[in-house]
This record gives sequence, C-alpha cells and structure tokens, in this order.
Amino acid sequence: MPGLESGKPLVLDADGTLLRTDMLLEGIWKGFGMDPAATLKAFTLVGDRATFKAEIARIAPLRVDLLPVNADIVAMAIDAKVAGREVAIASASDVSLVQPLADYHGIKRVFASQNGVNLKGTAKADALVAAYGEQGFDCAGNDKSDRKIWDHSDGAIVVGNAGGGARGLSNVTQVAGVMKSMRPHQWVKNVLLFLPMIAAHAFLFDTFLAVCLGIVSFSAAASCIYIVNDLLDIEADRLHVKKCRRPFAAGTVPIPIGMLTCAGLGVIALGVAAILSWQMFGVVAIYMALSLAYSLRLKRMRWIDIAVLASLYTLRVVAGAAASGVDASIFMLIFIFPVFISLGCVKRMTELALAQDDEPLPGRGYARRDLGDLLNMSVIGMVGALLIFFLYSYSDQALALYPDQWLMWLALLPVAAWLYRMVRLGYMGRMDYDPIVFAMSDIRGIGYLLITLSLLFYAAGLWGVWFARLFG
Repeated sequence: MPGLESGKPLVLDADGTLLRTDMLLEGIWKGFGMDPAATLKAFTLVGDRATFKAEIARIAPLRVDLLPVNADIVAMAIDAKVAGREVAIASASDVSLVQPLADYHGIKRVFASQNGVNLKGTAKADALVAAYGEQGFDCAGNDKSDRKIWDHSDGAIVVGNAGGGARGLSNVTQVAGVMKSMRPHQWVKNVLLFLPMIAAHAFLFDTFLAVCLGIVSFSAAASCIYIVNDLLDIEADRLHVKKCRRPFAAGTVPIPIGMLTCAGLGVIALGVAAILSWQMFGVVAIYMALSLAYSLRLKRMRWIDIAVLASLYTLRVVAGAAASGVDASIFMLIFIFPVFISLGCVKRMTELALAQDDEPLPGRGYARRDLGDLLNMSVIGMVGALLIFFLYSYSDQALALYPDQWLMWLALLPVAAWLYRMVRLGYMGRMDYDPIVFAMSDIRGIGYLLITLSLLFYAAGLWGVWFARLFG
C-alpha cells in the first residue's frame, strides 16, 4: 500500500473501518430499546445530521469497550504507534462517542462531528488537510464518501468495497449470518398451528396445505421479529456468554442488511397471511405487534413477560384455526395458555440456572433468587392445565369427539409426565434456552406426547377407522 511506511500520521475512520459496526445505527436501535418516544422525536432533527447524531448519542450512549473491532485495523494502528507514527480517528459520528472510543484504544487525536458540523466527506477532508496538509497523512476508510479524503491523502487503505458495506451481502459469512439471525431452528415452534386441525380431526389435504402456508407466514413473521430483537439487544447480547456470538452483536453482519432483511420478511409474513384470509392477516399483525412490544418493553417487566410469551405461543394456535378455517375450541385455548405459562417460567429458570453469577439477567428483571417463585408458578400452570383438560373431558364437544372418556383421563398421565419433565429440566438448567425448541428434539418428551396423541386418537375411534381404510 503506497505511503504506509512514510512515517506520516495514520488516520482511521471509525464506523466500518476500526469498528465492524456503525455507531449511529447502534445508537438508534439502542435508543428504541431504552426510550422509543425520545428516539422517534429525535428523527425530527434528521435534516441537521450533526444535531441528530448528537441527540441520538445523548439518548443512547454506547459502551465503546463492547463494540466489535476489525482486528487487522487494530493491529495496523498498534504497529503505527510502535513505529512512532501519530494515529488519529476521523469519524462522522458524534464526538461524544468517538472520544471515548479513541481513549479506549489509546488514540490521542480525534476528528468528529460536533458543534453542528457533520464531519463527513468534504468536511472531513478539509479538517484533515487543515491539520496535516495535502498528502500529509495516510487514511483508512470503507465508505464511498471516504474517496474524497483519499484524494488528499498520501496513502489509502481501503476496507471492504468502499461503496458502503451495507449495500448487499458481500460474502458467504454475511449470508450465513443473516440466516442465523433469522433463527430457522425456531420455526419448529410453528407446528403449534396444526393443533386446531388435529383437535377437530380435520385431516383433509386442503386443510393441511392451508396450515402449511400459515406456518410459512408465521415463520417469516417470527424471523422478522427475531432480527428486530437482536438489533434492539445488541449491547445486552454482547454481555451474554452465548448471545455475544449473534451476527449483529459480533459485527459479522452489518446492521443495514438486518434492517432490509427484516422488512422483506415482514412483507412475506403479511402477504401470505392476507392470501389465506383476513382473519389470518389480523392474527399475524397482532402477533408481530405484540412481539414488537415485547422486544421494546414488556420483556423487561417481571411476570408480564411470561404472560406475553404464553400469549405469543397461544396466538400460534389461533393462527392455525384462522389459516385452516377450523374452529379453535375455547377449552383448547384455556388449556394451552397455562401450559405456556409453565413453559415461559421454564425458559426463565433455564436462563437463571445457566447464568454465571447472581446478578440480574441482562435486559431481564430476574435473578437467581427468583428461581423458587418461578418454580412455584410453573407448577401452578402445570396443575391448572391438567385440571382444565380434565374438565374439558366432561364438555359436550369432548363427549362428541371422544366417546371413550376414560381414555382421555388416561391421556392425562403422559401429559403430566411431559410437563413435569420440562419443569424439572428447566429448573436444573438442563435444556435449551427455548423450551419449545428443546421439546421438539427431546426423545423422551416426544414419546410422552406421541402416547398422548395415540390415546386421544383411540378415544376418538380414529385408529379403528384408519385401520379399516388401510386393510378393509
């Protein structure tokens, strides 16, 4: 690279160069998580970029020690300092962010946006020329606006494609990162959409196809919200022992790519739902709105977060009914809600059991001292669900669908065994952070659920019908 051994000052851009992220976008998303109203109000200043950046930095100050860095650029800066060269940061981000970043990395000179001046492009070039003279410095940058600085520098270090690292998926790592952020392994939870079809014994191909399309819609909606949640929780995720490896927290996928992916998934989710029915569209819209409220605020509220989690699971069952046109029994909804309350408590117990210390979970209102209360609530949910199932066996609908009532009572045993297993493993921290995902891969638990279904099908007389069709 020309001029890099000249001994001239080395000037580093911050966003996308020294850092594998953008501080303004990080601040915006953190602001939405901390104070959505103030962050939205800040957008009225967007016409004055410098003032807008300063306001975002005020609303949501960042922890610069957690920001992901480009290791090669850090090494270059260290080598330059060892060689006796001056190293500076020149960034369009607000000085209240850039100065702490420079201090953390031992860089003494800073050029940044302040006092109403947005230090980008020509403004940054003018400031550097005023400080070092024409061709008096080497400059590392990643954005197309940095070309205006390179015209005045002695050496140019180009990071990325120098056209805006967020314009597209530039490599396999980013594609894989986007797929990871969509959490495709979580789509397995959407098998809950099949429950109304199974409970009503509506085993028709058209019904099955409609539910499959509903699963596509819900999977896209869930992935959309997962990305929003990751963007809101970037800083909290960096403090987590496992979540710190998530693509946006680690800086392996640029934030703008996440935003574009999120928008595309939202269009797919609502579009497919609208094709199925307006009822399905409404359920998906409510699910996305409630999920967004959960990500923004509700997940930080003790006990309310568990009720919301249970509601989100229950909405999947409602969606199954809306997609297929099968009526969801009110008893089914009343039964599954306490089941999901119990599993919501299991999720929090797992997180606490796997926590590294007794401090409250980052972004949550629970600490290890709450394990006992969570256990009690999960047991209450389990007992409540079993009681409701027993009462359902006496309803007119149950008697019509399941003539052999005693087999329904027998089915309570594997249901109870499954719930007990989930609560026990969650309390001991011996499952995945998401109990539904764990349940779909837990062989023993799947066995309990299959026994339950078999008994219910037997009680309904379905086994006899199917065997007659198969061998008759």
